[in-house]
Amino acid sequence: MDRLAEASGVSRAMISKIERGQSSPTAVLLGKLSAALELSVSELLTGNRLGGGQEPAPAELPAPGATGAGRVRRAAETPQWRDPDTGYLRRQISTAGFPAAVTEVTLPPGARVPYPAAAYAFIAQLVWVLSGQLTLTDGAERRVLTVGDTFELGQPRSREFSNETAEECRYVVVVTRKSTA
Repeated sequence: MDRLAEASGVSRAMISKIERGQSSPTAVLLGKLSAALELSVSELLTGNRLGGGQEPAPAELPAPGATGAGRVRRAAETPQWRDPDTGYLRRQISTAGFPAAVTEVTLPPGARVPYPAAAYAFIAQLVWVLSGQLTLTDGAERRVLTVGDTFELGQPRSREFSNETAEECRYVVVVTRKSTA
């Protein structure tokens, strides 16, 4: 726990509270922990490794489901997580065993969710806007994405996903692991 606290910049006490279910992590906190553990946020939340490996999920987060191959998973069965600070909602669309993590995000008006560069060091990520407008700060560059726009994230750098409008924004994030060979 000491190494995780040092690597993530999250206090040992906060990590312990999250593990015991005494505190709900924010999106910012999850970004720091996922970077330190070299897991995508989806992998951290579900305990499912991209490509099908599975690790135990923390008790306060949705438990991983069985593989979805060949079956319909109803909307009510889709694991979701809401950031207690911003109201940011993540719905995990893909299931364990699928080669990519596919997540639907609903970003409320005025919400801002920053992630550290280290969170992108081991993944490839595509963002696709379904409704509303997403402002993506990618390092020093600011991009405004609207319905139908996509953006493939490049080299790891600090990023912020924000909704600067009065309407909610919905977008899909597709994540795969980068080859380490």
